[in-house]
Amino acid sequence: MKSDDSDGRAQNGVSIILPVLNEEFYLAHAVEAILSQDYLGKMEVILAIGPSTDRTHAVAEGLREKDPRVVLIENPSGRTAAGLNLAIRKSTFPIIVRVDGHAELPKNYISLALQILSESGAVNVGGVMAAVGKTNFERAVARAMRSPFGVGASRFHTGGNAGSVDTVYLGVFQRDALVAAGGFDECFTRAQDWELNYRLRSAGGTVYFDPRLHVTYRPRPTLRALAKQYFEYGRWRHVVARRHQGTVNLRYLAPPFAFVATIFSLGMGLFISPFWFIPALIYLFVLSLASLLIGQNVAEFLKLPGILFTMHMSWGVGYLLSPRSLVPSE
Repeated sequence: MKSDDSDGRAQNGVSIILPVLNEEFYLAHAVEAILSQDYLGKMEVILAIGPSTDRTHAVAEGLREKDPRVVLIENPSGRTAAGLNLAIRKSTFPIIVRVDGHAELPKNYISLALQILSESGAVNVGGVMAAVGKTNFERAVARAMRSPFGVGASRFHTGGNAGSVDTVYLGVFQRDALVAAGGFDECFTRAQDWELNYRLRSAGGTVYFDPRLHVTYRPRPTLRALAKQYFEYGRWRHVVARRHQGTVNLRYLAPPFAFVATIFSLGMGLFISPFWFIPALIYLFVLSLASLLIGQNVAEFLKLPGILFTMHMSWGVGYLLSPRSLVPSE
């Protein structure tokens, strides 16, 4: 991946890049949180705008008119990886901060990330994907997303000690390392962050997690949208596993195993013997117990079993049905 201005690139400052598509209701808040950072150095905010069907373009134009640090570029395909690469090529500073159009940075995010980047010697640092819901359903999804019962033990979901990890949420990158790795693989619709971080680590770089870095994330508002999200997560994570052999661990295999085991249990219970219902009943009991442990009120207790079940089964089905044709073999 080549820069448009690699030789004349500014030596101090940060480039914040956002791939944006249909973010009418969140974009202004995301950009205002960036422009309100306590970081005192130079910055540019590059919005790679996809072919949105709402008022995203108008909102983006308004943000550019209010602050010259906001730069707009077109992302004709609307694909996240393509938009990120276009923004990287447009960037002029040695540090790249990736942000999503529906994320909200705390005031000290950039200054703290730069401190961690310097102290750790990492090529990419990130923190917690702090899911926060507004409706009762979204709040229950947020509980599930921040619990090992919902997403496993990934530190960027559940928190944990600072240190080297496989991947982080979003990321603050050393631009030279990012460009040397080839940027984001535009074949990947999902899991492009995990795949890029694998290449950064393979090149000898460190990807570093620090729990002090929190980014507010808004969960999906409906069960259907949540199912679609986790189905895509599962099938694209399988693509990464095929592309990079040896990257699968038990956490990624748990949802497809749970799906197969549940279907097998129900099928055998219906056609062979009710005894075979026991594994499915145990799984239901575990979901109910987990809901009691992570829920904070009656409404969440009632919603969480269905939410956890949807996350597990959708991820598992997506993983199992992931076609080899999604991404060509290297």
